[in-house]
Amino acid sequence: MKKSKFGYLVLLSALAVILASCGKKPSSSAEVPYTRADEGTTYTEALGAYEAKLDAALQADTVDKKFVLYAQAEALLLESAVFVPTTTDGGAYTISRVAPRTVPYVQWGSDTDRFKSMVATKGSGKTSFITHAQRNQLLAAWQAAVDSGDPADYDPATMLTGWGHTLATDYKLTFSTGPVTIDIVNTSHQTDSEILVNCVDGLVEYNGLSQLKPAIAKDWVVSDGGKKYTFNLREDAYWYKSTGEVYSQVKAEDFVAGFQHMLDAKAGLEWLVEGVVKGVSEYLETDGKGDSPTFANVGYKVGANAHQLVIELERETSYFPTMLTYSCFMPICKQYFEAVGGVYGVDKYANRDTATYKFGLATDVTSNVYNGAYRLTKLTDKSEIKIEKTGTAEKPYYDEADRRMDSVTWVYDDGQTPLQTYQSVVDGTYAGTGLSKSLGTIEKAQTDGFFGTKKADGTYDITSEGSYVYISDTTSVSFFGGLNVARGTFELTNGNAKSPKDGQAKVDTAKALLNKNFRKAIAYAWDRTTWNGVTRGAELAKTNLRNMYVHPEFVRLEGEVVAAADATNKFFAHTFAAGTAYGEMVQQYLEDLGSHIQVADKEDGWYNLDVAKARMYDAMQELGTTVSYPIQLDVVYYSPSSGNTAQAQSFKQLIEGALGADKVQVNLVETATTDDFYACGYRAPDGASGNFDIFYGSGWGPDYGDPSTYLDTFRGNGEGYMTKVIGLF
Repeated sequence: MKKSKFGYLVLLSALAVILASCGKKPSSSAEVPYTRADEGTTYTEALGAYEAKLDAALQADTVDKKFVLYAQAEALLLESAVFVPTTTDGGAYTISRVAPRTVPYVQWGSDTDRFKSMVATKGSGKTSFITHAQRNQLLAAWQAAVDSGDPADYDPATMLTGWGHTLATDYKLTFSTGPVTIDIVNTSHQTDSEILVNCVDGLVEYNGLSQLKPAIAKDWVVSDGGKKYTFNLREDAYWYKSTGEVYSQVKAEDFVAGFQHMLDAKAGLEWLVEGVVKGVSEYLETDGKGDSPTFANVGYKVGANAHQLVIELERETSYFPTMLTYSCFMPICKQYFEAVGGVYGVDKYANRDTATYKFGLATDVTSNVYNGAYRLTKLTDKSEIKIEKTGTAEKPYYDEADRRMDSVTWVYDDGQTPLQTYQSVVDGTYAGTGLSKSLGTIEKAQTDGFFGTKKADGTYDITSEGSYVYISDTTSVSFFGGLNVARGTFELTNGNAKSPKDGQAKVDTAKALLNKNFRKAIAYAWDRTTWNGVTRGAELAKTNLRNMYVHPEFVRLEGEVVAAADATNKFFAHTFAAGTAYGEMVQQYLEDLGSHIQVADKEDGWYNLDVAKARMYDAMQELGTTVSYPIQLDVVYYSPSSGNTAQAQSFKQLIEGALGADKVQVNLVETATTDDFYACGYRAPDGASGNFDIFYGSGWGPDYGDPSTYLDTFRGNGEGYMTKVIGLF
């Protein structure tokens, strides 16, 4: 113990010496020129070994061996400290009228946003909500249905009405960022797809028991060693206009048109199917640019009749069926697409005539047709979005028996009046809400009697009689803070969110963020429990913390794997037993790398002040006199949101308090609109456009049931969608 204390004192003294020698700003008043780091070189230095390990995983001869190599890759990704996992969805105090597991219950894809099968109560006041005890009974019935495999064994509607509840037929919720398109295959943003997935049905979909079931496809056959899928489509599915009339029958050509349009649009979905569906890579590389293979060589075709679809894969892909619920495999109506100016071909789409192309415009709900449970009838940005049920007396929606809601409405809420929104929930306008300390809704719900019995220590027993509060499920979505290693933007094009840094400070920050030990110092100094507790309260400060990118229990090994040592990356030999969770393997390889990070959920597995200070010392030694202190880090926040503002202030206090404001200075850069806030990071089109040094407003939800759905997003050279949140590509 004495040795540790002595080392710490030496460390502090050394830091003081370094600061004394390199803490002065240049005396010249001239603006120091700033040059953005080379993207390719920066990626190779930070994540080159990671990408090489991903490539090695693709060559594995079994799925289990592939998972082991993915675990090694993730250990390298986390150890690089180019980003810091923060939280996942859920884990919050919640009150709700929605019965659990009545929407698709699955870790990946977009089906969890499908509302047609939702069962909910209606009414106003406390007693219209589902109690904590009732929710537990519903979950027990759901588990019994999971065990039996029969969805009919879970009948929440009968249970709720038996308890005296009235069932809702319309569902209303809020939104803060509206869709920028109503073309489901031309977007990779969840804010678009969460609306559109209710209006477009694909080949298959998940139910509330996590079972994959037929949708437009009534059955299918797998052949050619798992490389060929033949889907037979139902003939009672139709496209409906926004106004309700039938437009045409759904056919296999609609799926083919949707797939080609998805590839042509290059909106961030195409990379998901490269190397999976036959011929996609060649089509994207050459179509419309001379010697084109044309789409005819892509393995996505109409089969033996108008209602048969054939998909051919490059190789057997074990997780392919789980991909089919994601947007890239959704159809568009070929007949309608062509009628409103739709064109095919990568170059032809890029150079389309926007005067005649009128498909999927967010400004016009009639610019698309819909084959799902609902049709889009209203879309007014920053006001209201509404979908209403499809079907006519002559040609009803094919899955009418599973549709519980007649309509779904999203009402704009910019987050500025949280107590008013809470009261709208209580009054019955909205079905439920999460509760927040910083927004004052936890205290209000306690006052209103939602929390049950108050204990002697002042806390509440939410399991007690009379409680309506529960802790919501966490999910497989992973949020994180990205560290911008090649910043290219210091204010938005409209002049807002301008960095306060001068040229020298920009150069200093860039050099510091390229230093791995500096990134680690920031990552390990971030007390995420305190930061998270600002909005959630101390009791739930850890319930949604996440410490890795892939959900730690996303997949498990089916058999034993004997993994060889890897001297290059300092991984030792290990034997992993059948049933080993993915996160357990990542943990082992992090330990091989000498990392202190703990990957299990619901703990702050990164924060370690002693390690953070040691890494800061190492960084300052390595940077020497090439930078001036303090290093300035810009953090963008949305000022109308009290929660976002409180977290930004907390981050500044935590980092400066841990490492010293004389070494690291956090600049809080205000944005007054959600448009500006998301333009800085989440909606930045590429790495060069990211206007931040650290941005924790991004996250990733898996598209299919394989770790690559997360890990491939950090591939280099523009192949990975999320590298832009670390300032690259």
